Amino acid sequence: MENPKSKQDEQAERISGRMGRIKNKILVMSGKGGVGKTTVAVNLAYAMAVSGKKTGLLDVDLHGPNVAKMLGIEGKTLAQNNGAITPFAAEHGLKVISMALLLENSDEPVIWRGPLKTGVIGQFLGDVEWGDLDYLIIDSPPGTGDEPLSICQLIKDITGAIIVTTPQDVAILDSRKAVMFARRLDVPVTGIIENMSGFTCPHCHKNINIFKKGGAEKTAQSMNIPFLGCISFNPQMVEAGDAGIPFISSSKNNFVSKEEFGKIVEKIETVMQKNKEAVTALSRNR
Repeated sequence: MENPKSKQDEQAERISGRMGRIKNKILVMSGKGGVGKTTVAVNLAYAMAVSGKKTGLLDVDLHGPNVAKMLGIEGKTLAQNNGAITPFAAEHGLKVISMALLLENSDEPVIWRGPLKTGVIGQFLGDVEWGDLDYLIIDSPPGTGDEPLSICQLIKDITGAIIVTTPQDVAILDSRKAVMFARRLDVPVTGIIENMSGFTCPHCHKNINIFKKGGAEKTAQSMNIPFLGCISFNPQMVEAGDAGIPFISSSKNNFVSKEEFGKIVEKIETVMQKNKEAVTALSRNR
């Protein structure tokens, strides 16, 4: 008589089935908070959706889920179909899952320890009907704790990790830890992005390096990882996030930053192509 499968085995099978229909699963990380990681993740996912890629955005920052706010879908609810959770469909078909869409009150704190968080992340991966996607962008909280660790352990064929940092030394130091985290878990590093990299004064039009500049590119060179590009500091990006409008969809004159996001998406796609064979080989050995 065969032993019945454990709940853990059943969940692993569901996750494998769901994730197997997604070509690229990318974890967006930062070594520390305050570097604009969620802003970058939201706009990258939106840019991919706008370009015609079938894209999903998973928010696993369970204690501070801001993805819904930045997409203007706060207060929306998730539906179920035959026991599976249906992602919320934002503009351009972007599929979104966030703890914020499950909370009745946005002020309600999520007071959970590790096992509970891992369980919910497992449900987000295995019980959500993601369907066939080109990209699943996964926004994790800062650091190298439970949430990014759970993602890397639950998704056996995770495609890569993107590290977001600002240029100053304190942020760069922590971003290097995020790179080492990915390497220790055999997750290919897709690359590093330098956010808030320079600011063009709207009055004198001079470039001002508020948080220095170039730290991420130097880190990429020293750690032998791809440098995906810089995103300028832009007050309009703050306004767009607060208004629930993806920055790259804003009608305001921000073509420079839009172009920066576009170039980063192109580089990500190039790196993904190069990593496919490596990821396949790693997944066989896990």
